[in-house]
Amino acid sequence: MTEPVRAYRRLLVTGGAGFIGSCYVRDVLGRRDGTEITVLDKLTYAGNEANLAPMTSDPEQAARMTVVIGDIADADLVGPLIGAADAVVNFAAESHVDRSILDPEAFLRTGVIGVHVLLEACRAAPARPRFLQVSTDEVYGSIDQGHAREDDRLEPRSPYAAAKAAGELLVRSYVVTHGLDAVVTRGSNTYGPFHHPEKLIPLFITNAIDDRPLPMYGDGLQRRDWLYVSDHAAGIDAVLRGGATGETYNIAGGVEMANRDTIALLLERLGKPWSLVRQVEDRPGHDRRYAMDGSKLAALGWLPTMDFATGLDATVDWYLENEAWWRAVRSGDWDAYYERQYGSRLRTAT
Repeated sequence: MTEPVRAYRRLLVTGGAGFIGSCYVRDVLGRRDGTEITVLDKLTYAGNEANLAPMTSDPEQAARMTVVIGDIADADLVGPLIGAADAVVNFAAESHVDRSILDPEAFLRTGVIGVHVLLEACRAAPARPRFLQVSTDEVYGSIDQGHAREDDRLEPRSPYAAAKAAGELLVRSYVVTHGLDAVVTRGSNTYGPFHHPEKLIPLFITNAIDDRPLPMYGDGLQRRDWLYVSDHAAGIDAVLRGGATGETYNIAGGVEMANRDTIALLLERLGKPWSLVRQVEDRPGHDRRYAMDGSKLAALGWLPTMDFATGLDATVDWYLENEAWWRAVRSGDWDAYYERQYGSRLRTAT
């Protein structure tokens, strides 16, 4: 049975200054249909007010966007914001597997405690807004064969993925126990403009621009399913407006690539040599392959529209044209993080 398409005019978007969250905000406000958005973001290293600049510089969009700096785990802050919303889209997360290995506690605070606070606020709100939890394909663990479906067993293998899986289970418990109107999305590896340069594609683009070594984990044959950021945002919105209460939807990119092949494409587009690549010690518990079945979301009418070659070209061009943005991001404690994550690996690389 097809669900009715819901209309929401007052959205609370948590983590809305992050990579995918800010794209979602840009796309929704860009429709100019009167939707009002409150962005709640803690502005950690991954949340960046500069990601919202395209909206703040547009008077019509700026008038429909409110930015609140704060933590989703702060119940006193969250309650009134949720009480004024028709729907909540939770992007807020510590999002990098490498960092979850270095500092798992931060991931638990946001991914578990923060989700609990949001759900409690939704339960207490008189109008009980719809809640969408943004999750990841990594909750399935490494997929040796075939494609993961929404009812498959969850087998997270990193603190990041485990926190995401725990957040999902909390959402399900509030649907079953409290009758909350909530849905979950699981997205493929996402790429595109405004992506923090700790992640593979923007890290290797920005390192290559500066002719710095590219730290490739292991043999580089880990396989990822790539999804352009605006397609991911559109998939989330399709689930928010048309997904059935209590259901989970894979947002699959349908572009499976070995990491080393993605790296080769990046170097080709930048005119840089493969000699920049360093084969470094792999990270613990590194999933070998991600792949999801996207047919459930396709039944709601969503399909990705950006082919990988075009999306990769657009991404490379954006970083070439927005050097000030990524150099600002790669400042402050960036060097200390990079040394901690890659220093010893690069010194023993092949």
